[in-house]
Amino acid sequence: MTQSQHSISAAILVIGDEILSGRTKDKNIGFIADYLMALGIDLKEVRIVADEEQDIVDAVNALRKRYTYLFTTGGIGPTHDDITADAVAKALGLELYEDPRIIALMLERLKPEDLNEARRRMARIPRGAEHVENKISKVPGFMIENVIVMAGVPSIMQTMLDSVAPRLRTGAKMIVETLDSVGLPEGVYANGLGEIAKLYPNVSIGSYPSFGDGRFKNSIVVRGKDEVEVAAALAAVRALMDRLRAEQA
Repeated sequence: MTQSQHSISAAILVIGDEILSGRTKDKNIGFIADYLMALGIDLKEVRIVADEEQDIVDAVNALRKRYTYLFTTGGIGPTHDDITADAVAKALGLELYEDPRIIALMLERLKPEDLNEARRRMARIPRGAEHVENKISKVPGFMIENVIVMAGVPSIMQTMLDSVAPRLRTGAKMIVETLDSVGLPEGVYANGLGEIAKLYPNVSIGSYPSFGDGRFKNSIVVRGKDEVEVAAALAAVRALMDRLRAEQA
């Protein structure tokens, strides 16, 4: 497995006052996270910013420089506070222009007299950007350098993600193994689990308590990209749990 397979990373920038106010509940982060994991792209960071141009510019520049890809959601509609395209163009030092190809797509659904100034705002993208197809309402998102700009509406965002996925570099797929209901409280196995984690630094080992059926349950999740290392770490965790259960008996 090459180093490049390990290093495909991503961040999500969620844009919108409505998310921060709680008026709209984000439904995109989890979907994108699952989608990227299946592609072998590691989601490393998520930020949420308000509809403030400089805040968006600063976040775009910080995240695009740190990760292989930056995915943004929200702020590409027709209203005055939809300023994502403006901010991304400013962040990259590019001209924002009205793309006639997008106008043509909009006219497939609208009468010319209905293509007002507000709707034309959605045709503005940074010069040089590639379209990210929107199969639902036609108006595309866009990709410029390593920044992928998508709608905030979940159904539209999902079709855009499907559209852009073939263009993305992908890495090794994440292998995830779970030990459900280990039957021991975290305090009993925490130290031993920490020692195993030190032995396998390329493997992520997490303990996740939950409550169900009137009792607490603990699950241990082992994640990694090297099948041999994941299997070895999982075997060590199983051995630890077997030993501790025997001691508790």
